Amino acid sequence: MGATGYNLLWSVFIFPHFSCHPLAQSEGVERVSLGDSWGGFPSREDHLKEACGIFGVCAPGEDVARISFFGIYSLQHRGQESAGIATADGQRIYCHTGMGLVSQVFDEPILGRLPGVVAIGHNRYSTTGSSRVANAQPIVVDGPLGQMALGHNGNIVNAQNLRRELADRGYNFHTTTDSEVIGQLIVSAPGKSWQDKIVYAMRRLQGAYSLVLLTRDTLFGVRDPMGVRPLCLGRLGEGWVLSSESCALDHIGAQFLREIEAGEVVAIRDSGITSVRDSSGPSALCIFEYIYFARPDSVIERRLLYPVRQAMGRALAREHPVDAELVIAIPDSATAAGIGYAQASGLSFSEGMLRNRYVGRTFIQPDQRIRELGVQLKFNPMPEVLAGKRVVVVDDSIVRGTTTPRVVNLLRRAGAKEIHMRICAPPIRYPCFFGVDMATRWELIAAQKTVPEICRHIGADSLGYLSIDGLVKAVDLPKELFCLACFTGHYPIPVQLEMDKLALETV
Repeated sequence: MGATGYNLLWSVFIFPHFSCHPLAQSEGVERVSLGDSWGGFPSREDHLKEACGIFGVCAPGEDVARISFFGIYSLQHRGQESAGIATADGQRIYCHTGMGLVSQVFDEPILGRLPGVVAIGHNRYSTTGSSRVANAQPIVVDGPLGQMALGHNGNIVNAQNLRRELADRGYNFHTTTDSEVIGQLIVSAPGKSWQDKIVYAMRRLQGAYSLVLLTRDTLFGVRDPMGVRPLCLGRLGEGWVLSSESCALDHIGAQFLREIEAGEVVAIRDSGITSVRDSSGPSALCIFEYIYFARPDSVIERRLLYPVRQAMGRALAREHPVDAELVIAIPDSATAAGIGYAQASGLSFSEGMLRNRYVGRTFIQPDQRIRELGVQLKFNPMPEVLAGKRVVVVDDSIVRGTTTPRVVNLLRRAGAKEIHMRICAPPIRYPCFFGVDMATRWELIAAQKTVPEICRHIGADSLGYLSIDGLVKAVDLPKELFCLACFTGHYPIPVQLEMDKLALETV
């Protein structure tokens, strides 16, 4: 794409001190974008949608915008709808957001216009609010103490009530996200310091939120009292880094120090780091960080995810053995579990299908003929590996049951004699309200059908799910640490059972 095309993709804005809302344009600053929504191919419907990725760095003397670019580039798997970076130089906040992947939103000239000693970055997958440029993050809000930029991973279950309350008090909203509700709640909160305001707001927020916050000279990291979404702290030379996952620290040469604790607020300045922990509630770390969301080279709760996923596969083989000749995995998220299944069963493991990793990452809309190819656009089976074989197919989850039948059909057309689906998660029977765009309950196939009925629906010869106890044992951490609500329906806090992702569009 030439320079003109790139200019159309970006939304660039600088916020002077007097800016009053996140989408305000300074005099002489032009805001241009290529439409509102992120186009591309349909997402992988039968699987959970990734949570957002957040990143922050305080490193005087370093190019913090560039560091943030590579930080969110490493977290691209957590969200592909939009990306953004905000920086601060002690006087003002600069922010750039756009629709698409990190590499499509930023280039050298853009990064060069983001000076500062502190920065935050964000990759978005929308869980509240539609996918359009106005909802891209970081967002910038203004208050009595000045401006603040915010990046959010999670979902606030009382966002509608809080937004109505704030609107009644005269606060204006320019996005349809719960993230802006958090920002306005913080800047409007009582308190003489940002930390006081953040702590006050935490007591009113219900739901999941890992946050990176940026003021003119300070980086904050915040994790909700239940610890639903991950957030970790690292050291980069004399500076500090915050990230959704430790894999981003590895890519920029930072040292992993620890995870931010549930209910903790860390404040990072060039003079050092301080921390307060206001409160903690029942632990509710999302188990799907281990199953699917996080990269296998990340560490969460002192567990490297790759061997944990292998252990899930081994547990799955013990619970659901099958007389077969070959084990394959749906690439790429189930590969480690597939290897574990093969290890425990004594069967051979092979790549039976390859994934086109770049499908769905374009603004070009497919025509009807291409669209009808469906799953073939993403996966290409290898008949030379599959023909005449009894095959175990390991996957991480089945959500709606829309894509899995197409995968099974694709494998049969490639010559597989038998197809035995093995899922390294229990049946998903309840929706998530804490930052995962899953489905409503009536869309969840396991809420409507028994396992034998699902097996017939997807066209497999057999189907086996990993049990909850088998999953927790594979992770090798106390069961009480996790939120298992999507399997059990037991939510860590009360929720509205039919919350709508677009609810704030009409508030």
